[in-house]
Amino acid sequence: MNSYDRFMIALNRGEPDRVPIAEWVISPNVIKAICPNASDQNDFEELMDLDAVCASPQFRKTREMGDGRYVDEWGVVYKPSAEVVDHPMSGPIETLADLKRYTPPDPQAPHRLGDLPKLVARYKKKKAIIFRYRAAFMWAAYLNGFENMLANFRMDPELVNALLDKVLETNLCIVRNALRAGADAVVLGDDYAGNGGPFFSPANFREFIGPRLKRMVDAIHEEGGKAIKHSDGNLWPLLDMIVETGVDAVNPIEPAAGMDIGAVKRKYGNRVCVIGNIDCSFLLSEASEEEVEAAVKDCILKASPGGGHIISSSNSIHSSVKPQNYRRMIEATRKYGTYPINIV
Repeated sequence: MNSYDRFMIALNRGEPDRVPIAEWVISPNVIKAICPNASDQNDFEELMDLDAVCASPQFRKTREMGDGRYVDEWGVVYKPSAEVVDHPMSGPIETLADLKRYTPPDPQAPHRLGDLPKLVARYKKKKAIIFRYRAAFMWAAYLNGFENMLANFRMDPELVNALLDKVLETNLCIVRNALRAGADAVVLGDDYAGNGGPFFSPANFREFIGPRLKRMVDAIHEEGGKAIKHSDGNLWPLLDMIVETGVDAVNPIEPAAGMDIGAVKRKYGNRVCVIGNIDCSFLLSEASEEEVEAAVKDCILKASPGGGHIISSSNSIHSSVKPQNYRRMIEATRKYGTYPINIV
């Protein structure tokens, strides 16, 4: 069984030969420490025999500022970060009048799909090809400002609805193009929660967020792809509604936020694949290799029997992760994750 078959069988809630391993974002620092010859994440994914390769859309810088900040094609100002994803600082939309004047990035731009075409040519049917993107919430929050967006759920719902719809239409086109170009699945990375719970009420999710997520999931399915819903934080108050949108998998099921992968598997495992959830906030960054191995073993015991489990970190392999701990996570998954699961 090759990596593509392994990943897709698990994503379809089946039982492959062993538990697949995948990661959406891996810090270049960790990559170089483990595989000095790897030129990028995709090389690392091949050299370490991970079961998926990841691509993301490209939004170019349109203006650079003297202090290192820059503006991208969305018109969002970013501050560079030590991590793969930079920090959004401010956006161009405060009012409905701003939105009416606003033009989003061209979804058909030749560079928009980034490295995806190269990955399809190299890995199609060999490894699962994942397109990392978003539905509507986070881009809208970047454009309006995160706190402003949450306040506008109550203060200016007309602006929120119009902004979410404009973002979604652009993103639907990009995602459809990615799937037509050969991506097998889309990871929808809009974060909905922090460790203490969701950023908004279930009622707000039902009114503003859920319908747009469902439209994106439906579009992914119409194109023959799979939808993986990624969100950090404690999602329990929203999880029923997230699963009802028809997503094929939930990720990362963050243990530091009170998300138990065994409980999620028991409740939803007949409807979604569970992807996660080795803690990267402390375990992969601070603990010993032996503790990492024990956590992988426990995760497999909870989530892998019967299939429908792909192992990953609880967020990403960020720059503070110990390279030896991530390597041990991969090795331990192969040690304990062979089907039938028979850990003693």
